Amino acid sequence: MEASTTTSSITENTPGRSPVSTFILKYSLSACAATVAETVTYPLDLTKTRLQIQGEVQAIKHGGLGEPLPTRGMIGTAVGVVEEEGLLKLWQGVTPAIYRHIVYTGCRMGSYEYIRDNLLGRNSDGTFPVWKAATAGMMAGALGQFFASPTDLVKVMMQTEGRRRLEGKPPRVKSAYRAFSYIVRKRGVRGLWQGWVPNVQRAALVNMGDLTTYDTAKQALLRNTTLKDNWLTHALASSCSGLVAASLSTPADVVKTRVMNQPVGKDGRGLLYKSSLDCLLKSVKYEGPFSLYKGFLPIWARMAPWSLTFWISYEKIRSFCGVHTF
Repeated sequence: MEASTTTSSITENTPGRSPVSTFILKYSLSACAATVAETVTYPLDLTKTRLQIQGEVQAIKHGGLGEPLPTRGMIGTAVGVVEEEGLLKLWQGVTPAIYRHIVYTGCRMGSYEYIRDNLLGRNSDGTFPVWKAATAGMMAGALGQFFASPTDLVKVMMQTEGRRRLEGKPPRVKSAYRAFSYIVRKRGVRGLWQGWVPNVQRAALVNMGDLTTYDTAKQALLRNTTLKDNWLTHALASSCSGLVAASLSTPADVVKTRVMNQPVGKDGRGLLYKSSLDCLLKSVKYEGPFSLYKGFLPIWARMAPWSLTFWISYEKIRSFCGVHTF
């Protein structure tokens, strides 16, 4: 019965607020928590992106022109970035990453709760079935990522600039603003959504793992243990959500990164892959099925502390502002 009380609609705790103002408040709070989590864990995201473009199909497509850089593991890649480009380059692209989360996390968090509490609805005992949580998570993640896709494209572009210089290629951009301008100039406004399909697919899987697992695990802990709705419960639930989200999303993340990072022709079409499916098939054909899990360790190593930092921060910020816990 105690769990049912803790999972009741937050509107009971926000008297006088309209649904719009409640959504805006949650949007702002989740964006603040995501900014903290993103800044702390960003070096792992950059390392993951560099790992995923190692051994890319580009070398095969172009006959292996140029000397390929040595293949490195997670730690070797991070150390290499520091030695060859400087310590601060581990945060290259963090600005558009924060922009992304202001849009993405704000949308996905607000949308998930709205879908959960108003569209799909809870059971009569106050519980929320896993299938409903998964549906709400996928819908919220896809919606948030569609709107945030341009910022994700800029982030990936900036993350790969250091490697381009080491390969003797000319730099494309030096700041988030110039990256946006470059894309619009070369590909038009529609070019800002290059790779949006695998991007949205990945986000749907991430949020099916993250939001579904966190919500389900938290309520299970509250119902079946003596734990209270506090930081320990939030930490345990977030640990589960980070692992599940990483396992589900890594193949889609590899495809997304490669599609978004590929060069494009004058018509704005990618030169390496025709679609996300084409990228998936070529990666498996030329590099084997395990290529789809390149970067899994840094993805999980980043998602775990990101999830932990975000959920604890978000729950505390909500409590501080008088909003019911998630």
